[in-house]
Amino acid sequence: MTTRFGQGPWAASGIQTVQPGVHRVPLPLPGDGLHAVNVYLLEDLADDGGIVMIDGGWAIPEARKALEEALGAIDRDPLDISHILVTHIHRDHYTHAVELRRSLGSRVYLGAGERPGLEMLDRLRSDQPVGSLRTLRAAGAGELADRIEAMDHGGYDPRVWEAPDRWLGAGTLRFGDRELRVVPTPGHTKGHVVFLDEQRGLLFSGDHVLPHITPSIGFELAEPGGRPLADYLNSLQLMTRYADARLLPAHGPVADSAHTRVAELLVHHDERLAGSLAALGEDTLDAHEVAHKLPWTRRAVPFGELSAFNQMLAVNETAAHLDVLVLRGRATVAFAGGVNQYTRVR
Repeated sequence: MTTRFGQGPWAASGIQTVQPGVHRVPLPLPGDGLHAVNVYLLEDLADDGGIVMIDGGWAIPEARKALEEALGAIDRDPLDISHILVTHIHRDHYTHAVELRRSLGSRVYLGAGERPGLEMLDRLRSDQPVGSLRTLRAAGAGELADRIEAMDHGGYDPRVWEAPDRWLGAGTLRFGDRELRVVPTPGHTKGHVVFLDEQRGLLFSGDHVLPHITPSIGFELAEPGGRPLADYLNSLQLMTRYADARLLPAHGPVADSAHTRVAELLVHHDERLAGSLAALGEDTLDAHEVAHKLPWTRRAVPFGELSAFNQMLAVNETAAHLDVLVLRGRATVAFAGGVNQYTRVR
């Protein structure tokens, strides 16, 4: 079924035309609070008459079925998909792309910054978020890390974690006489990229800029490192250096202005930085302790009411905010007993 924006929830199955030749297809994420991941089908980009697909979805039968039905609605076939451009390595974006390559012969592209994470997966033969677990332990949440580690993460299937055909850096992808600009946007992951169609004013933003929620920061498969929130804020500012564009996100409906949402996200993180500083108060605390003192989600849910997985995201995000406060001279950090302890600068 082909539908138009504004009719029904964004995650409803079907295909929605953004503009002629550009279609949004939500693929299901069963059991996931995000409900669906958007993939985009660009009919008029590939010079071979094929379809360029942006993001791949999760390698599950439900996703393949939804994609085939959507293609059928525009009289196309899965074999028409010639290129799949993936914004980042998380399973709901990457694994289905690899599976489609195996069955269809499509070429898969991924940001070069994701290479360490993919190589670590190959070494460990596990899809546990090793980097995030180490961040948890350094944040004073060792017991939570143990619980997450003991969970069933679905099992490691090496077939859907194979390397892409091409690693992408900053630059331009050319398809006939059309172009997509590749913009590295580290923060959500180290190697996240967005794809900017400057000619048509479209930003395929992956999880970098989402219309209704804020993406998790630094949810890494590889080793933790750097300052993911500082990287993310810089990546948001980078979006304002390009002309404004329609926002085509991985989760949520299309929005008219990427710049408007970027401004909202920057304000949000300013507020979270202020809240994190206030939560420190006069004490010396680890990120786990600070996370307990903060509200979560748009509904201001207490930390203790979050699921274990969302508690992991919350603690890691709190650590990221505290690290930015240290960078800005508003707090200090000392590593003691394997845990980072933060103190407000008075």
